[in-house]
Amino acid sequence: MKLFDEGLIAEACAACKVSDLANASIGEVVLVANYLERKTGIPFVRMDQGSPGLPANRFGIEAEKRALDAGVGAQYPPADGVPELKEAASRFVKAFIDVDVSPRSCVPTTGSVAASFGSFAACCQRIPGKDKVLFIDPGFPIQKAQLRILGIEWKTFDIYSYRGEGRLRPKLEELFAEGDIAAVIYSNPNNPAWICLEDEELKVIGDLATKYDAVVMEDLAYFCMDYRKDLGHPYAPPFLPTVARYTDNYILMLSSSKIFSYAGQRMALACISDKLFDRRYPALAERYKDAGVFGQTLVASILYMLTSGCTASTQYGYAEMMRLSCEGKIDFVEDTRDYERRAAKAKGIFEKHGFHIVYDKDVTERVGNGFFFSLGYGDFPSGELVKALISYGVSCISLTTTGSLQQGVRACVSLFDDNAYRLLDERMTMFASDNAKQ
Repeated sequence: MKLFDEGLIAEACAACKVSDLANASIGEVVLVANYLERKTGIPFVRMDQGSPGLPANRFGIEAEKRALDAGVGAQYPPADGVPELKEAASRFVKAFIDVDVSPRSCVPTTGSVAASFGSFAACCQRIPGKDKVLFIDPGFPIQKAQLRILGIEWKTFDIYSYRGEGRLRPKLEELFAEGDIAAVIYSNPNNPAWICLEDEELKVIGDLATKYDAVVMEDLAYFCMDYRKDLGHPYAPPFLPTVARYTDNYILMLSSSKIFSYAGQRMALACISDKLFDRRYPALAERYKDAGVFGQTLVASILYMLTSGCTASTQYGYAEMMRLSCEGKIDFVEDTRDYERRAAKAKGIFEKHGFHIVYDKDVTERVGNGFFFSLGYGDFPSGELVKALISYGVSCISLTTTGSLQQGVRACVSLFDDNAYRLLDERMTMFASDNAKQ
């Protein structure tokens, strides 16, 4: 039996100005779920918004307090970041990725959202005719929304049918050969599917980025959170897989939000290849009336105009967390491993009631458990499954909104507690009973 009938859901959508729940954004789904909770008092199983569900790292908090006590709140921070964070970031990248990026090329940003927004502009303005972004989907819907604001066009393909070197290379070659791709973007592990690109695939992307002079924007929001591998030991293999081993055209985006549960402080880094950072582009020089050096233009002529730097105290907090991680005094992988356990338990409940994992494998192994996963049920189209689950008090987003061509939804376990599993099991029992023939 449904918890919320069609009339009540329609009322919620109208009140929240949500025109199409089947294609609703994350924020719109949250609004509808909040409305229904307030209206009825029935709690939702929240699988919509990817907000961290663990306490913020205490070392970062204490470092911020010390910085504020020292008076950093009275002065503007440097546009390119405080030296302590830039140094710590360079060491962090070396310790856990085994890639050399100099401190000057590690640029603090107000979350990875600011990093991608500024990088999209710089990448798509640097070479005339190279003005489109390629999304290796499924992906983070906000990044396409950023391109709408910037007036930048994009291309996309769903990687579901193109895993492995043999399938991925010809597909990318076909897209790159048109000559207009300025940048490529993906997350690894992936939001929403939690698939992970493997080394052979990253090499293909790197090779073609070099060949066609495109910049790879690698979103590492879930840094070292592929729990199938023993990642996260400083200066010791295995190191995080990355495209940075295969091209000099890269920007690594490292957010503090998930790995240190520091989302509220809006702190990330754009770690730019030194060669790309120093490369001069006449088109940038003409547009911004500066030297046209990629890194300098990105920092001083683009990012500074967006946020005028990043909160100084938070930079010191992030620096301290990175420093202690490099010294082995913080095990950020183990600190976040509860997401793996939550996903395994939630997946088990769904699968028991007839659901399946849509993106279920990487090239060589079954997809791991972590922050997100993808769900399908029989022949339910993505949008219809979103609406159906909401009627049983489970909120999630359609895979369609992430650029996926597969039918299903994105589920997030970050806000799960012990009570959520009981509610989920009860509600999916009802769902399966009502939809057994779908």
